[in-house]
Parts: sequence; structure tokens; C-alpha cells
Amino acid sequence: MGTSTEIYSIIGILILFAAAVLLFWMFRIRRNQMAERRITMFKKAFDVSEDAVFALSENNDILYANKSAVALLKLPPEYLHRPLEPMPKIRIKNAWVALDTFLQELPQTKRDNMQAFPHSSFIVETYEHSLPVNLYVDRSSLGTGKEQFCYVITVRDLTKEYECRELEHRHILTKLPNQLQAKEDLNKLFAKIHLHNKKMALVLISLDNFTQIRSILGHAQVDQIIVRFAHYLDQMAKSSSYYAYHLASNDFLISVPIVETADEVVYFCRQVQKELRTFYKINNVRFHLTASAGISIYPDSGSTLQLLDHAYKALAEAQKEGIGHVHVYERSELEKKYNELTLFNAIHEAIDKDEFEIHYQPIVRTKDQEVVAAEALIRWRHSEYGYIPPDVFIPMLEQSGFIIELGRYVLSEVLKQQKRWEVFKFKPIEVSINMSLLEIETEGFVENVSRQLIEHQVAPELIKFEITEGVAMQNEGQADRQIEELKKLGVSLALDDFGTGYTSFAYLKKFPADVLKIDKTLIDYILENEEDQRIIRAMIELGHNLGMKIVVEGIESKEMVDLIGSYGCDYMQGYYFSKPLPAYEFQEMIRR
Repeated sequence: MGTSTEIYSIIGILILFAAAVLLFWMFRIRRNQMAERRITMFKKAFDVSEDAVFALSENNDILYANKSAVALLKLPPEYLHRPLEPMPKIRIKNAWVALDTFLQELPQTKRDNMQAFPHSSFIVETYEHSLPVNLYVDRSSLGTGKEQFCYVITVRDLTKEYECRELEHRHILTKLPNQLQAKEDLNKLFAKIHLHNKKMALVLISLDNFTQIRSILGHAQVDQIIVRFAHYLDQMAKSSSYYAYHLASNDFLISVPIVETADEVVYFCRQVQKELRTFYKINNVRFHLTASAGISIYPDSGSTLQLLDHAYKALAEAQKEGIGHVHVYERSELEKKYNELTLFNAIHEAIDKDEFEIHYQPIVRTKDQEVVAAEALIRWRHSEYGYIPPDVFIPMLEQSGFIIELGRYVLSEVLKQQKRWEVFKFKPIEVSINMSLLEIETEGFVENVSRQLIEHQVAPELIKFEITEGVAMQNEGQADRQIEELKKLGVSLALDDFGTGYTSFAYLKKFPADVLKIDKTLIDYILENEEDQRIIRAMIELGHNLGMKIVVEGIESKEMVDLIGSYGCDYMQGYYFSKPLPAYEFQEMIRR
């Protein structure tokens, strides 16, 4: 009996053991099946990738390759667990290195972590050309119980990206490098020019009477002229080791990396003008073409930061003189007084050193000449130069991008001052703050204004932002969106320098300005010039018809006050009433 029981026990144990083994094998089979399904899923996921992904053993055997890798490496049908041949090469600096050599020479830290090697070139020996790529390498254990590893390599082909970038940096009509490419090239050139202590020049060439020519010849003929002219400039520039760019419809830029005197650049322009006289024929009849040119030379014309701006100014001066003129920009005595590099370095520390000051220029109500508002104007009191004129440092701020930080500083200081006047029971004074294009284009500009208004607890109606009509028109879409958001905050808006730009009536009608500020340049000769008087009277009437208040800037005499006041102007601003004053002097004025 005991023996029978023992036998049954042993049989039971064996059955249980067999069942456990069976369950184990079933679990293992199921786990393997799930793993295989996952591997299949991952393979499908990698196969749809445009990036080439493949894995190599330490012996260079191919352990995996997705479809893109098979195509890139031109792998045979039976490629798995076979050596990768031919071995691709990558370019490191100026040398071509076999991929396996490159992998073996990677430092251990880079082998064990995903590393990117951007903008390398990749080549398979059977290819006739290299590919621009981003290369990613990772080293991973094979999980076989032994210390065996593989390299997982991802190759991203940048050919299409480079082609798109090339198109973006070329003018669509002439295929010359455009203004985007010019900006990149000039930045590199400016960096080199400081090192070599050489002179360089920028030449802006503009075909004269372009709108009239287009109206006479039509779109297709004018395009042919532009293409031929671009080709001529390109060939002429290359023969002289210059660089040619097509910036706008009829504006071209020539950069001259090394120049001895302005005369050789002017001679270049005269050669271009001479060519234009016989340049184009229609039905064997010569069509007379002319071009104006503006030249700026570093360092004679000023800093590299302003070299392109000065070329535009020179072109504007040439065009004022008529057609076919060449003008070389020369720095004023004011510009020569300051060391550009010293100012450029100092400007970034000026806020921390408390060198910037806010001055306030009064704005008076015409009917009783009471101060009811002010314009906040930034002043820089440099430790070496003293007060530096705004027309010297403001362009530098804009070109360096520091104008954004300074704009936030000005807003903060104005709001603090507003709060002080409120605490000490001064009458409410609306303060105008100037906005630059860079500030308008900066993400978070409106949010910063909102946050500061809340932080300083100042009523929005005490703040007015001034935007010049040129800036508003330069980036109309972006400006419209930001201005709409500003208006929602409750601040008011002024269109500054009105009459000096090219604002259309349609845009003026839809622009949500509360105030039009008529620029000083329009009233400089108003006492003697009847035409100026008619223009100012009409502008005031136009603004009023659009529901806006009018501020006339640049008032310098009692005669101006009486004349412009008779036109129904709402407010006036100028040295007749006061120059811009430090805060403590301004508050003494409004206290009285």
C-alpha cells in the first residue's frame, strides 16, 4: 500500500513537472512570438523612414538595414550577416575616412551614447558623388550574454534640404544670390575685414525710371532686361573678384572685398553706366537705359554695421540729383567723433551701469498751451564721451538687436515714473514711447507690455506707443497683428513721422491710430512756403476726418504756434515749449 502511494506521488510530481515545463515552453514560445511581432512592427516602422538606418557588428557584418539603407548602400538581396562591402566613407574636415575605421576610432564615451555628426559628407565608392548628410551613431549591446556590441547608424540625406535652401537664397528671376544670401555673406566678410585691416566697398545699383520703363515695355520685356543686366553684372563682378546680388526688382548689390580708393569703385559704376547705353535693343532700335549708384566704403563711410544702410543713403542722394548719378557716402563730423567698437562694446553694459536716462519732451494742448502729455526719449550718458546723440547709438541698437532689451527698460522706467507721479498727486500725464520694427516682430512683445502694466499698476490709457509710418508699412501684416493686441490692452497708438513715408490712404484708413504726428521736416519752412502751409492744413483736416487727434512736431517759434494753431491742430511739440528734460525737471514744469 505504501509503495503504491509513493508511486502515485511520484507520478503526480512528474505530471506537475511536465505541466510546468509545458507551460514554460508555451510561455517562451508566446514570448518569442510577441518579440518577433514587435521586431516585425519596428522593422515596418523603420522601413517607412526616409533616413537610412542600419546596424553593423563589430566585424562589420550587416545585422539590419531598412529599405532606405538598402537603397543608399546598394545592398544585394542576401545581405544579412554578411560584411558591408564596399565600405562607405565619410568626410571628416577635409579627409575621407572609411566608416569602419571611423567607428573604431570613436572615443568610448561617444560609442556608448548617441552622437550626431551634422553636415558631414557620406559616400559609397560605387557612387559618383558625395551626399551632404547628418550622421548619427549609437553603440548597443546585442544581449547575447557575451560582451558583443553593434553599431546602429542613421544617415539623413540633406540633399533636398540643401536644394531648398539654395532656392531660398537665390532671386527667383535672375538666379543671382538674393538679399538673404547677401546678409550671410556680408556678415562673414565683415568679420574678416576687421582681421586684415583692409578697406571694402558696397555698391548699390538701381535702374532709373523703372516703373515708367515697365509701363512702356510691359512685364515680359522688362524681365528680359533684368535677366540680361543681372548676367552682365555677375560676369563683370566675377572678372574683378567682386560679388553680385539681386536684392529687389531693379536693385543690385556689388560687394568689393578689397578696395584702395573710392575712385576705382566709381570707375566700376561708370563702366556699368556706359554699358547700359547700348545694352538693350528692341527691333534693332537701341533702348536708352540709365542707372544710379550709391557707394559706401569701410572704414571711410562708417562702421560695417551701417555699411549697407549708408549705401542706401548714398543711392538716395544719387537719385535726388537725377538719373545716372553716382554718390559716395561720407561720414559727418559727428560720426567721426565716436569709436564704433568702443560704443558697440559699451552699449551692452550701459543698462547695468545706469548710463541710460529717460528724458521727457512736453506735448501741449493748442487751445490753452497746457502740458497734457510727453514723449519719452532715451539718452545715453557715456562715461567717456558724455551724452551721445541718439542718431549715433539708435542704429547700433537696432542692428545689434539690443533695442529689444532697451525697449523693455524704457517701458519699465516710464511706468515707474508714472507710479511716482500718481503717488505724489501730480496730474495724469500721458507718456508716448517709441516702438521699433524689431520690437514689433519680437515674440512676447505684447505680453511683456501687459505684464508690466499689471506689475506697476498703471492705467493703460496713460501709455501711448508711437510707431513710424515707415515701420508700419515695412511689415504691415505683423504690425497689424501686434497693434491689434496692443489696442486690446487699452493703450493708445500714434502714427509718428507722418508725411515722410509712403502710407497709402487705404492703409491709413484701417490703421487703428488715435493720433497722427506730423513730422518736423514738413514745417521747417512753413512760414515762408505757401505750399507747405496748404499741405499741413490738408493733413490736419485728413486726420480729423479719420477721427484722429493731430500733434505737430518741431514747433520753434510763436509765429509757428499761431499759424498752425489756426489750422485746428490739437497738440504741439517742439523746442519753443521745451527741449526734452530729465524727469525731475519735467515734473517741475508740470507742477507749475
